[in-house]
Amino acid sequence: MFFIVNLVAGRAVISEKLGEIIDSFNKSDIEVTVHITQSSEDASASAAYACESGFDMLVCAGGDGTLSQCLQGMLHSSRRIPVGYIPAGSTNDFARSLGIPQTTAGAVKWITDGVPTACDIGRFNGDYFTYIAAFGAFTNVTYETSQQVKNIFGHSAYIISGLMQLTSIRAKHMRIEWDGGSVEDEFIFGMVTNSASVAGLLSMNDFLFDDGVFEVTLIKKPTNILHLQQIVSSLLNISEEINKEYVRFFRTDRIVFTSLGGDAVTWTRDGEYGGDSQINVVECCPRAAEFLTGEGRSELFSEK
Repeated sequence: MFFIVNLVAGRAVISEKLGEIIDSFNKSDIEVTVHITQSSEDASASAAYACESGFDMLVCAGGDGTLSQCLQGMLHSSRRIPVGYIPAGSTNDFARSLGIPQTTAGAVKWITDGVPTACDIGRFNGDYFTYIAAFGAFTNVTYETSQQVKNIFGHSAYIISGLMQLTSIRAKHMRIEWDGGSVEDEFIFGMVTNSASVAGLLSMNDFLFDDGVFEVTLIKKPTNILHLQQIVSSLLNISEEINKEYVRFFRTDRIVFTSLGGDAVTWTRDGEYGGDSQINVVECCPRAAEFLTGEGRSELFSEK
């Protein structure tokens, strides 16, 4: 096993359990090579090294961003290996969706007893993402909130930072095209997802990890702040009907976002900065990566 660890993820508690984790892997007859990430891009290069150097599996301990970097390295390499994930970030959306236990011991057992299960992976302008690519309101919160603030306040740090931006939301004039449809309008937010949860708040129903399509949510510019509050409320409250006047939802395997206002649009990928461009292409790569998963999550995968 090549084991990539981000010691500062979440509340930085993974460092206290590192010896226990390695001991559990050794007791399962797994030889472990540990690499501690040194920078934001380090996980990607290390994952590529693991794939090219003949390791049997790649395991990541960190947040969603660290996992995304690991997949980036693996998918850009010539060899792919099964991936295990020990969630240690502030939100852990992908782990929550996949059903990975939130306890370290439980996540380790998922890896030692797990079965490689193929999942769809997203491609964004040639790079990859695990579960979300998004633009617009609040998307900068995930990568602009400092790690120190995240460690102190946890998931609440995102909510606090987001509320401070409510009065400064700007819409983007965009043309959005996908197989079977297109739309041109002013949008304040858009996301392409493969997850049951986004930012620990939004819940997606009726989705599969390996169905070859992603879920798309678009939010048009509201006419006033009251409508904005209603939109946010309908998205956060799963029992409330989505405001269809402003919110559009559909599924597709490829979608193109074109900014018509003459300016580039800033995106995030898995909670990290994703770049600025006027034209952005998001595609689904069917069953491109295998994750080590435990039993009891068959409802999230199609029968193939």
